[in-house]
Amino acid sequence: MSESKPQPVSEKGPPTARPDWDEYFMRIAEVVSLRSNCIKRKIAAIVVKDRRIISTGYNGTPRGVKNCFEGGCPRCNDASIPSGTRLDECLCSHAEENSITQAAYHGTTLKEATLYSTMSPCLLCAKLIINSGIIEVIYNQRYPMSNVALALMEEAGVKVRQFG
Repeated sequence: MSESKPQPVSEKGPPTARPDWDEYFMRIAEVVSLRSNCIKRKIAAIVVKDRRIISTGYNGTPRGVKNCFEGGCPRCNDASIPSGTRLDECLCSHAEENSITQAAYHGTTLKEATLYSTMSPCLLCAKLIINSGIIEVIYNQRYPMSNVALALMEEAGVKVRQFG
């Protein structure tokens, strides 16, 4: 039985069709991204197993460090630094990284899980995804510098696809 594609949300109420599972989890990831404290990008990732959310993460500074939007990350707060440069100076953890470490922090395995992300993973996050046992990644937007990351995940047997 195939599920119908959702209709746009009208000003008068909820969608007229029930979202499929990918739409459901991607919409939740979009809401999680609103918690991001990074001033450059708002990204989120959620990890799902057996249609149950087991971990969430968004990009921002590590626990106990001043939030990015409060000046916690000097790189992100310097408007003169072009996008995609000096990434090694950014103090923010990525959404995928946070969703994986949150699962570890709470003792939850990610083996055979699916990760939904609002943006395709970078190379560092791809390595974490592979080694954590996640078997599928579904992303909404493609990160401009993700070619190597996407190829690496596919080589490692992680199913990767763009949402929509």
